[in-house]
Amino acid sequence: MAADTTDIDDIREQARRWLADDPDPASRDELTAVLDRLPASAPELADRFAGPLTFGTAGLRGPLRAGPNGMNLAVVTQAAAGLVGWLAAQGGTGPLVIGYDARHGSREFAERTAQVATGAGRPALLLPRPLPTPVLAYVVGQLGAVAGVMVTASHNPPQDNGYKVYLGAELGGELGAGAQIVPPADAGIEAAIRAVGPLTQVPLGQPGQVLGDDVVASYVERATAVIAPDGSRDLTVAYTPLHGVGAAVLTAAFARAGFPVPGVVPDQAEPDPEFPTVSFPNPEEPGAVDRLIALADSTGADLAIANDPDADRCAVVVRDGMTDGGQSWRMLRGDEVGVLLADHLMRRGVTGLYATTIVSSSLLRAMCAARGLPYDETLTGFKWIVRAGGGSAPLVYGYEEALGYCVAPEHVRDKDGITAALTVAELAAGLKAQGRTLTDRLDELAAEFGVHHTDQLSVRVDDLREIARAMARIRAATPTTLLGHPVDSTQDLLPEADVVILRTGAARVVIRPSGTEPKLKAYLEVVEPVTDGDVAAARTRAQAAIAQLRTEIAAALGL
Repeated sequence: MAADTTDIDDIREQARRWLADDPDPASRDELTAVLDRLPASAPELADRFAGPLTFGTAGLRGPLRAGPNGMNLAVVTQAAAGLVGWLAAQGGTGPLVIGYDARHGSREFAERTAQVATGAGRPALLLPRPLPTPVLAYVVGQLGAVAGVMVTASHNPPQDNGYKVYLGAELGGELGAGAQIVPPADAGIEAAIRAVGPLTQVPLGQPGQVLGDDVVASYVERATAVIAPDGSRDLTVAYTPLHGVGAAVLTAAFARAGFPVPGVVPDQAEPDPEFPTVSFPNPEEPGAVDRLIALADSTGADLAIANDPDADRCAVVVRDGMTDGGQSWRMLRGDEVGVLLADHLMRRGVTGLYATTIVSSSLLRAMCAARGLPYDETLTGFKWIVRAGGGSAPLVYGYEEALGYCVAPEHVRDKDGITAALTVAELAAGLKAQGRTLTDRLDELAAEFGVHHTDQLSVRVDDLREIARAMARIRAATPTTLLGHPVDSTQDLLPEADVVILRTGAARVVIRPSGTEPKLKAYLEVVEPVTDGDVAAARTRAQAAIAQLRTEIAAALGL
């Protein structure tokens, strides 16, 4: 009991010190209410002070709540001060550009970041309103900014927010100009954040300059230049931004490119931080695109497209035959869209480096080998994809299976759900003019290269120690066979990355913890040759094999 009392006293003292430095009356009241409920609130208070949020795969990301282990004005003030200090220490010149989405707190966090920058003597430029993440990435390069900050939690739950950092050419270099930070910059910024003193001593300046809509118009103009000007535009598209910020920019881009303006799901069209019509604001989650499919059905759409809430990802839903209830629809996997876009660019004569990640399908590698194009694969995340090849060849396309596509690295050096949607539409319209569909093109690729069927085993946990135990188990008792075939290659990427890769002659498994969510993920792939031109039979065999592989890997992980 004494130890418990001592622990409570220690946490209470940490909370009191935090309260004395917290610049936000609302979060001070929130934390005071938690303190008033002690000792019953001890577990919650301990979680809030378990440690500070740290820069991970996508910068800061966490729940909106008072305390160091949450997103709040104090944490954002400290992060901004550390970032601005680090930029100055590196000798970086130029303004800081700041964008934000429509989540709770996003605008306030963006405005505070601007005040910290101007208080340190650095110009701060705010985007004019809540806008997609790729617009921020574009503006960093377009305005020659030293860095950019995007306040967003992407497709995380409504109670979360986040803080992503991009570097301009001066500090990011040629490959990292307008891209997300990578080591050692992330560690340097993290150290600078921890070195920030009392927040009451962080000088706050003017609000910064709010940019005009011309920056958005410039993004849209450049986005439409990604596709050929003379292709077919006969295509009916249904669209949802999933209560995020993508609708205005995407519809403007489609209209400028000459496509009919997509029909937008009415009750998901406007930004809403509560995301009221979905249980989880991620187009990959079950049920997230039900309203989109209903709209596509009712309007006779050729295909349906969804962005995630900050519009850097793009989901594509296609007609997939008939059922007893009528027309059926299927969301294409990220790997399917990824190779469709790559194949489309290759057919358009786009030469240069094509890249993806270690967890994506191996089909892109096979396509590049057959067509004599340079290829590279990286760790997960677009901060690595845009640096693929180390400059050995100019990157012209990159994708990751989690619905992220970069079809024009010279436009946005990050995933971009707007230009990806335009390019999908260009491909679909061209195929429609020939009486064909996206699934027809997928069958052509399967006939040429074999069916590369991918799937995922994803387990969300409440206790992160469960992930550590599963990773330890797979390392200690690595399977020697999969699907009845010997495992002929095992790679452990520690210490560079917490990743284990298993390969047989016709299957591959990549196991890793998620970098943005409390999940353990196993990425599964089987390759099934097509015999006698029977793609459907090969797909059936591949589906059966992937189901068995999922069962075997779940058992190996102890799940």
